Amino acid sequence: MKAKELDDKFDSGKDDIVDDLDLSTLKRPNQAQRRVNVDFPEWMIASLDREAARLGVTRQSVIKVWLAERLESTSRAR
Repeated sequence: MKAKELDDKFDSGKDDIVDDLDLSTLKRPNQAQRRVNVDFPEWMIASLDREAARLGVTRQSVIKVWLAERLESTSRAR
């Protein structure tokens, strides 16, 4: 499909254009995953596990959310 045809289809609002897009190569910027190893003391792991169980999520999810919140607040404070 030519770009003009896709534009016209989108502008008409009659048809959904999602089926005409190739979403298999879609990537979100700055969202690439990279593995890191971090050593925590036992008491910290136990606390993380209790919080993860309370929230019904994984330990990794708790760590990611808490780190993201801290980084965002630090960034806003600057």
